[in-house]
Amino acid sequence: MDGLECSEVLYSFAKENKDCRIDSQFFTAKIKHNGNLEYCPIGKYLISSQYGVSKDMNTEGYGYPIFRMNEIHHSLCDLTTEKFVELSNEEFYAVKLNDRDVLFNRTNSFEKVGRTGVYFSCGIPQTFASYLVRLIPDNIHIYSEYLAAFLNTQYGIQEIRRRARQSINQTNVNPEEVKAIEIPLLKREFQENARRCYEKAHQLRKDASKKYDEAEAFFARKMDMDYFKLKDDSNAIKLLSASFKTFGRLDAEYYQPKYEAIVKKLNTRETVLSLCNLHDKNYNPDAKQTYQYIELADVGQSGDISDVDIQYGSALPTRARRIVKSGQVIVPSVEGSLQSCALITDEYDGVLCSTGFYVLDSDCINSETLLVLFKSEPIQALMKQRCSGTILTAISKDELLSMPLPMIDDDIQEEIAAKVQESFALRKQSKQLLEYAKQAVEMAIEQGEDVALAWLKDKIPVEV
Repeated sequence: MDGLECSEVLYSFAKENKDCRIDSQFFTAKIKHNGNLEYCPIGKYLISSQYGVSKDMNTEGYGYPIFRMNEIHHSLCDLTTEKFVELSNEEFYAVKLNDRDVLFNRTNSFEKVGRTGVYFSCGIPQTFASYLVRLIPDNIHIYSEYLAAFLNTQYGIQEIRRRARQSINQTNVNPEEVKAIEIPLLKREFQENARRCYEKAHQLRKDASKKYDEAEAFFARKMDMDYFKLKDDSNAIKLLSASFKTFGRLDAEYYQPKYEAIVKKLNTRETVLSLCNLHDKNYNPDAKQTYQYIELADVGQSGDISDVDIQYGSALPTRARRIVKSGQVIVPSVEGSLQSCALITDEYDGVLCSTGFYVLDSDCINSETLLVLFKSEPIQALMKQRCSGTILTAISKDELLSMPLPMIDDDIQEEIAAKVQESFALRKQSKQLLEYAKQAVEMAIEQGEDVALAWLKDKIPVEV
């Protein structure tokens, strides 16, 4: 029959893989090897592999910062985390992250499983979640940076996905199968240059984060909010006429005095509705067309977007229904992810995003200032105040649009925009260096190690 492909495999051979795979995908997917390179299983030169913490997390800062898949972008772990976990000293030191650990995402969607990044220590004790696996190479035969670069190449991704097991809601990869992946043992000089790319990229990301923090600090200072501190008060007494009959809310948190203090401090009659345009028209993807799709896990800490998947319309989740344009800002609706606001740059003009985001722009506030505004502490607090729900707590469209929002002077907006643009430019440079490292590994497999090394050396800035 035309188009029918089959292969015959001995059962004894099938049993050699850790999951005893007998599906055709595992055996028919052809992985490119370079006969002039030496290969070995990743596990041969791993000191250890380890699952992370399986405990409830919080966003209030209780316990230790914990890395999730959401904090891995462009084969680097982010500088900070959004969630925390409470652990005893004994529990923590068993899962404490160390400098240049490699974190591998073993469970998620088919497109996200296998996301890998290098962790650089920031001096703050941090740990990692259970659906991540910590890989510690010996850094003699295999450097951490080289391992991460390889696993992010098309060949590494292909090896991971052929080992992935898909269920209805998620995809899993057995870490033992990851250890069985064969990696080319490239020369020390090549791996050292890949390491230099990662080190420089990490520094650029730190510089970018600092520049974005400067934008937020400048905004807070100009709005006289830099020394404004939110204070929780367990007691909030309101008359029925001034509470439920007015706002339809009976939860005590909604009437905390701190929210009134924020509104008073903002000193504005404007709202999101009066200052912003909301774009909530749905789009029905073509099943046979491919799309880039932005979801929460693709949003970085400073409002940047990365690692966006490309999927056929038929494979997209039902929430992939919003087309975004350059200059718009996407704002999450679900509590616990409200900080994941992002600016749509030219690179992502016309792509899809989840209906879990509100898509906004403004005729009187530039995009960069709008981003900083929605990520600022007072606006984040007001968004959290207005969240409601039982199973899934989120801020509704009406609550968002009625929320107070200050108008910002043009000169302040220009200064904020300049700082945010510089931050984004630095992140772009960081991303490019990591891409060079990945491309060099692919080039070594395809064209030979010497060609790849010469090309990579030419791409690394001389000041590194």
